[in-house]
Amino acid sequence: MPAGGYSQKLPRPSTPPGVPPPEARRVFSKLSYGVVCSSNINRSMEAHLVLGNAGLRVESYGTGTQVRLPGRTAMEPRIFKFGTPYEEMYNNLSATPEDEAFFVRNGVLQLCRRGAAVKKAPQRWQDMSSEFVSTHNVVIAFEERIYDAVVEDLQIREPTENFAPIHVICLDTKDNPHEALLQGRVALELCWKLEASSDTLDTDAAMIVDQFQNERMTHTPIKVLYQLCYL
Repeated sequence: MPAGGYSQKLPRPSTPPGVPPPEARRVFSKLSYGVVCSSNINRSMEAHLVLGNAGLRVESYGTGTQVRLPGRTAMEPRIFKFGTPYEEMYNNLSATPEDEAFFVRNGVLQLCRRGAAVKKAPQRWQDMSSEFVSTHNVVIAFEERIYDAVVEDLQIREPTENFAPIHVICLDTKDNPHEALLQGRVALELCWKLEASSDTLDTDAAMIVDQFQNERMTHTPIKVLYQLCYL
């Protein structure tokens, strides 16, 4: 679509319906989820879309210093500040017919369109207030270094009044649209298992994550990490 025809009121992309399995016992989300990648445009946005479409409470973030998008060469990424609206990124990347054709081919414009259909702009995890971050029960990072950054950030923040537990999980995922699509569904499976836990998630989470990894390793090997933090 030409830049001039881009509309902020984009339809939210559809995903599989995400009906909770019988053991979840709840249709509505009892937990709050944060999903995190580097630039808040590919992996975390796919998970945000999938979890949100399934009725779960979710927000998404990036941990990078800037939003980095693939450019014409590895040495020429397109870089934007966090907080730049997805619509503005789309318009910038489709400013000329040549740019538009290139960024359609490499899939970046589609990522911007999806982002704009879900929320206004990428958000940086480290810039969020501790009070807001502490509302999340579970944080899922989609790469080990991002998981490490989230855990480190939680450990250096001043504790909030509630000093609540936050379960940080890594589902290690390659940063490309195909893998993001696959792991968004994997993340939803894990979230339904967490939703099905009793009110003692603090003691159940590690066991749930361990069992989940063992199940996934039989058909879709994926590296899973877990850390209980407090904020």
